[in-house]
Amino acid sequence: MINLEIPKKARTLVNQAHQAAAEVFRPISRKYDRAEHAYPSELDMLASLLDGLNSSGEGGAGAAGVRKSEDDKDKGNRNGGNLSTVLGTIEMCWGDVALLLSMPRQGLGNAAIASVANDEQLERFKGKWAAMAITEPGFGSDSAAVSATAELDGDEYVLNGEKIFVTAGERADCVVVWATLDKSKGRAAIKSFVVEKGTPGFEVVRLEHKLGIRASDTAVLRFDNCRVPKENLLGSPEIDTQKGFAGVMQTFDNTRPLVAAMAIGVARAALEETREVLEKAGVEIDYDKPANAQSAAAATFLELEADFEASYLLTLESAWMADNRKPNSLEASMAKAKAGRSVVDITLRCVELVGSFGYTEESMLEKWSRDSKILDIFEGTQQIQQLIVARRLLGKSSAELK
Repeated sequence: MINLEIPKKARTLVNQAHQAAAEVFRPISRKYDRAEHAYPSELDMLASLLDGLNSSGEGGAGAAGVRKSEDDKDKGNRNGGNLSTVLGTIEMCWGDVALLLSMPRQGLGNAAIASVANDEQLERFKGKWAAMAITEPGFGSDSAAVSATAELDGDEYVLNGEKIFVTAGERADCVVVWATLDKSKGRAAIKSFVVEKGTPGFEVVRLEHKLGIRASDTAVLRFDNCRVPKENLLGSPEIDTQKGFAGVMQTFDNTRPLVAAMAIGVARAALEETREVLEKAGVEIDYDKPANAQSAAAATFLELEADFEASYLLTLESAWMADNRKPNSLEASMAKAKAGRSVVDITLRCVELVGSFGYTEESMLEKWSRDSKILDIFEGTQQIQQLIVARRLLGKSSAELK
């Protein structure tokens, strides 16, 4: 039975994450939005605190992995690291989503390592900040179209290719790179490799200037005969046409709920700010009256809150399923699709509700409306999530439903 209330053991984490968001993120949010590409040094101490929480088993507001164990099958319902991480992420992104993405050792690449690395790799990359490099100039959402290559040469893989829109690509200690072992064998040959900074042939080409999440660096990376140890391949090196690509893609079952959680945090921040402005303007929001019996502003606000609540519950469900070792690919995509679309709608309509005040830098609503759009794009666009959901519900393969 699924219980979507915040479990008691996670309440301390949620409170700590909220305090960090309120006392660290919010005060410097606008500063680093304006100072694009400047590293927020204030985050170093907070990152060390999160490392301690993760090490103690409390869970942090960053990357966690879906790790499966035979011993977990008969343990009944559990609320574990995935749910705790989602709850912490919501609170931190209530403060600032770009600053969370700038947190050392909390990158999406860390989630990939935590999900599919073996025990030796987990220990070797412990304490590293890992970015994730998937998108290329030739494709966006179709992850199966990876053209970067990895060729085994003795005890090393030789990587060649270019990756774009890599979050934390310049600042991270290493990058989880998706590349194909054999283009002729299609998506089954796509594997992920950990490439550490300073490796010859690995170059940061440039940083992007962006609409939102400006505090987070987004890089273009190039790999030119970049040699990495064969032990840096995550998962099995065998090309299995039945489940090879599925093994790589399982990372998304973990990271998509995290991105949905980011969207929920931003949406909640916008709703709270808007409620405060409306109340000051004398707009009453009454939950005991039907929406059509209230002012247009109040009715709109209630509609936005309903969208927020649906996104929140879907996200908690997908995280709970991961903690309980249940297949959650469908639910992860549903949560990402709903939260990504809702946060864009909520932030923009909140700007409309408060009028010109929401369009100026006097209000954080202006910034949140810019930050929100990326949450509907990365980790799979709205359209891709809907396609995945449709395939799952209709029982269609990717070849049958494109």
